[in-house]
Amino acid sequence: MSESPAALYSAFTTRLDSWFAAPGTLTMTPEVGALFFFETHFEGQRHPHYGRFLRLVPNQLIEMTWVTGNPGTQGAETVVTIELESRDGGTHFRLAHAGFADADSKDGHLKAWPQVLDHLVQNIAQDD
Repeated sequence: MSESPAALYSAFTTRLDSWFAAPGTLTMTPEVGALFFFETHFEGQRHPHYGRFLRLVPNQLIEMTWVTGNPGTQGAETVVTIELESRDGGTHFRLAHAGFADADSKDGHLKAWPQVLDHLVQNIAQDD
């Protein structure tokens, strides 16, 4: 990604409501063990998201639990790991999402994450 590791780290730890979370729904403090909540609104439906931070290394690593209802994680506590490495004036961005209860949940997120990340990139570019 062309964005800096700092911009991407911030996007997932302090600025989620600037590109992903519905306005006014985010409760998040970037501290290991801290719980977070936010909603997304998609196709006329609200989608609550819950989790907690497991590991944080500023501008390098974010690991958090990720819990949504149906059709998301089906209530299963999954784990999202984001690795950020400065490379060629941008960031090598790696996202892994594991621990799904079933193949449908896994497949749904496999399809959704590229769209979510495209939306992130578009909104970071607007904020710069």
